[in-house]
Amino acid sequence: MANVAIDGPAGAGKSTVARLLAHKLGYVYIDTGAMYRALTLKAIENNIDMTDDQAMTNLANNTVIELQPGDPQEVYLDNRRVTDKIRRPDVSQHVSLVAQHQGVREKLVALQQEIALLNKVVMDGRDIGTKVLPNAKYKFFLDADIAERAERRYRELSAGGYPVTREAIKDMLLSRDSQDTSRQFSPLLKAEDAILIDTTSLSAEEVADKMYAIVKGG
Repeated sequence: MANVAIDGPAGAGKSTVARLLAHKLGYVYIDTGAMYRALTLKAIENNIDMTDDQAMTNLANNTVIELQPGDPQEVYLDNRRVTDKIRRPDVSQHVSLVAQHQGVREKLVALQQEIALLNKVVMDGRDIGTKVLPNAKYKFFLDADIAERAERRYRELSAGGYPVTREAIKDMLLSRDSQDTSRQFSPLLKAEDAILIDTTSLSAEEVADKMYAIVKGG
């Protein structure tokens, strides 16, 4: 099945581009980051120690996370809609910590792979081309200048009513980059056969069009 894997750091435009590309192709869009965010939200709400590997693994194994089509894609945590709540700054600040646990990743990766077996998908995240869908026919790695990534995330959070500063966002992104690229299990890295696209000076539509041309021409 000609699935599409998209990886890259926060703020590179993965989710927006992936949604656009999925719509153009008629594929199912899967935001894997939303799954990790949902579990992070549950850990915060239940005062779970997010550094405790066993506690987080148990939490993952006793949590139901569902993604439903929509714009934005709707996210349900134990049958409760959390689409907006998972974008809170405190969730963003801790999601990399949650995602580093092997048991958490094994649970969510299995769910992601199950979805991809049943559908043609455009899936974005940080280990899609290397771990989740290593045999995907089309792989892309999106990146952008840190200042541009911070500006994008600043606009997103400001629009959501969250009081943030550009400098705080930049620091958070750099911290996430460090955690994501250095974690022991499935770190963020570009798959050898992935196409690198610098999105710094491109609109989401331009990036999606470029990727669409590659997929349709392939």
